[in-house]
Amino acid sequence: MNTIKKILILEDEKLNSERIKRLILKIRPETEILDVLPSVKKTVSWLSENKCPDLILMDVQLADGLCFEIFNLAEVTCPVIFTTAYDEYAIKAFKYNSIDYLLKPIEKEELETAIIKFENSSKKPAGQQPQIEELLAYIQPKEYRKRFLIPYRDGYRKINTEDVAYFYSNMNINYAKLFNNEEVVVSQTLETLEQELDPKNFFRANRQYIIHVNSIENLHNFFNGKLKLKIKHNKEEDIIVSRTKAPAFKLWLDY
Repeated sequence: MNTIKKILILEDEKLNSERIKRLILKIRPETEILDVLPSVKKTVSWLSENKCPDLILMDVQLADGLCFEIFNLAEVTCPVIFTTAYDEYAIKAFKYNSIDYLLKPIEKEELETAIIKFENSSKKPAGQQPQIEELLAYIQPKEYRKRFLIPYRDGYRKINTEDVAYFYSNMNINYAKLFNNEEVVVSQTLETLEQELDPKNFFRANRQYIIHVNSIENLHNFFNGKLKLKIKHNKEEDIIVSRTKAPAFKLWLDY
């Protein structure tokens, strides 16, 4: 059994860090919180000068960039629990690689469960490292699509992703509906677009639609826990978000 006695917190927002500290001390009053660090730079410096703690609670987005850069610049030999306010792509990566993460605002019960999991684990702390390496390989190379080259007359034209209100599929043809109300055919499938588009701006609402956050006119509760969306430039039909996707969709809109 691993005993969690010393914890390092990586968090750049003071309110969040204070909340995490309070929760830890409620769960394990004897735990020593070694430090609260707001940036990649300060974390790398701290790890080079100190022994790795029993556990690190690591916010994905730090003051000077994504926390994943820490693993390229310092040796992290202890377990890590990532915390995130919600990033669909990051969460998919965590799930894919079986990495532990907590959604903000962190709840006491979830944090306690995560700590107990590590305490009861028979693995040595370094046993998480292969998973971290797979996570980094999965996340770091990602660059989101910024534009499309579309056939136009006897040549081509450039369409920026920021100009797209939504993508949709109809009769096995995929379209981009622009904010200027123009519609163009795209060669990519919605499955491909879901991976290529920045999840901060685009969300796969259902099998037929990927929508830009700025295209949402209003949002209504629908039966059986679903959501009904009114989308700009689409007056013909409402877009339905399924019950299973509804919580993630509301988190996406709220961040």
